[in-house]
Amino acid sequence: MNELSIIRKAVKGNKKCLQELLILHSDQLYRTAFLYVGNREDALDVVQEASYKAFKSISQLKNEKYFLTWLTRILIHCSYEVLNKKKKEIPLDIMTEREVDRGEGVDESLDLLEAVNQLNEKYKDAIILFYFQDLPITEVAKVMNIPENTVKTYLSRGKEKLKKSLGGMNQNGKKLISRSI
Repeated sequence: MNELSIIRKAVKGNKKCLQELLILHSDQLYRTAFLYVGNREDALDVVQEASYKAFKSISQLKNEKYFLTWLTRILIHCSYEVLNKKKKEIPLDIMTEREVDRGEGVDESLDLLEAVNQLNEKYKDAIILFYFQDLPITEVAKVMNIPENTVKTYLSRGKEKLKKSLGGMNQNGKKLISRSI
């Protein structure tokens, strides 16, 4: 059974199908939540809350092909709710396990993540969704509920702010902001 037919069944009220979809996308949901909240416990709480809200409102999904966009939007809202409740800054020790395993420069990763977290909300959302989650601009626009050209503007301005705060280049002379972040 393909994903679209599972989504259709979930929208019609099949909770088992929705559970299957949440499991299928759990890694991406966790990574996105972690980028926003900065620690494992809060990221798991965000994923749990987003899953709960998805269960409650799956029948409101209008177009099945935008399921992941709809779910990501819920996740982002839940992430901001957690951040607002804690009213704290995201700590410097944010880093995905994958970056550690690949042996990337820890200092550079910490600097980049700290700089991303210092951006205003709209630039941060665009940067995280496009560079960290590898969503195309059209999907970022749908998640953020803004036009594609606005996403491009946010990405451009966000990158400029990051370049200024990070000095533009890393120690090896490589650009800090590229699609491969």
